[in-house]
Amino acid sequence: MRNIDLIVAEIGSTTTVVDAFDDMGGASPVFIGQGYAPTSVLDGDVTIGLERAVSMLESRLGDRIKWGRMMASSSAAGGLKMTVHGLVYDMTAKAAKEAALGAGAVLHMVTAGNLNSGDLNKIREIRPNIILLAGGVDYGERDTVINNAREIANMHMDTPVIYAGNIAAADEIRAIFQGANPVIFVDNVYPRIDELNIEPTRRVIQDVFEEHIIKAPGMEKIRTMVTGRITPTPGAVMNAAKLLKEDMGELMVLDVGGATTDVHSVTQDSDEIARILIAPEPEAKRTVEGDLGVYINRYHVLDCIGAEEAEKALSMDVRRVIDTLPPIPVSDEEIRLAEFLTEVACKTAVARHTGEIKYLYGPTGRYTMAMGKDLTRVKWIIGTGGALTRLPHGREILEGLCSETKGKKLLPTADAQVLIDNDYIMAAAGVMSADFPEASLSLMKKSFGI
Repeated sequence: MRNIDLIVAEIGSTTTVVDAFDDMGGASPVFIGQGYAPTSVLDGDVTIGLERAVSMLESRLGDRIKWGRMMASSSAAGGLKMTVHGLVYDMTAKAAKEAALGAGAVLHMVTAGNLNSGDLNKIREIRPNIILLAGGVDYGERDTVINNAREIANMHMDTPVIYAGNIAAADEIRAIFQGANPVIFVDNVYPRIDELNIEPTRRVIQDVFEEHIIKAPGMEKIRTMVTGRITPTPGAVMNAAKLLKEDMGELMVLDVGGATTDVHSVTQDSDEIARILIAPEPEAKRTVEGDLGVYINRYHVLDCIGAEEAEKALSMDVRRVIDTLPPIPVSDEEIRLAEFLTEVACKTAVARHTGEIKYLYGPTGRYTMAMGKDLTRVKWIIGTGGALTRLPHGREILEGLCSETKGKKLLPTADAQVLIDNDYIMAAAGVMSADFPEASLSLMKKSFGI
């Protein structure tokens, strides 16, 4: 029997991965090994997949193991379904959306202004795990958020509500939800014009997620094995990215999966772009592209470039290979097609994540403005997730995202350097970073080979 400090489980929609770590409180933390198994939420008990993943880990280590703690991240049981409701889309609604995405939520609806009957019907259909309610700068407009609170309370859904709006409306919001929805109050996500304050809301969303996930179908027994924190997997990757940024500087992280492609960037605007930016962007931003996955959504990715173009680039019958492409490609044709799909997913996702320069014309001539996230100061581009860490040419795919010349899109420059999460532990590092920040940072840098 081998004693180790910590196990971190990543419970995905299809696969459960467990990572083992030792000497977490010492000077040289160690990544011991990894095991995986199909996720068993649909079998009604997530611990079945967890135990099988641990068994694979033990088989690889050649010994039974006993751990002091087990933490986890999860996107199983449907992830964290949220709806977000603000005042003006480009202001409070956008700020609330950024907070939810950065925490790892799966956004099913974003509205601005007064909720109408169609909006309310859609909320009922979605049955969100959390409703995020915002609206109005502090001591500004309050009628819209109060109206929306009344409409939500009258739905009698008992869904937890996070209120991150105008502080002047807080007492009335509290009274409205009394006896209806549980409500949690946090600082306004948009307290003043052109000022974002999304980190308090992100932290609360992750806390509420932990309470929700242990009650979800198939997840009820998770506490029989997981004794530490449970974090949304995308939120864990964001936590890891923010920890790395403090040590290494501005960065971008890409996570290409079977169903989605996530882009996380932690960087400030350049001085040049900040002067012409028409709306504030968060320093830590996440976008999730639900149509860009290299297995479940592989046909959507192919549609981005077209089958004929893919066949020209790969010199193969793409339609034949893609129909039987397995989750883990094995043959040469499968690997080449999977890499091609990964490259298309990366370029498409980064293009959607990235801001751009716009030229407008007025009475005095042309003037320039910027919209969206500025990535020109990014120093590091990091690849995590199965596709980028396990396919042979993940590094080359990420190197192709850099811009050699200054164009309209605010892409990373050719000076940005590429790193691969070779041990595939970024999500695990993000989970344990709150308790072991120094060890988490050290383990990630070892995984990158630096």
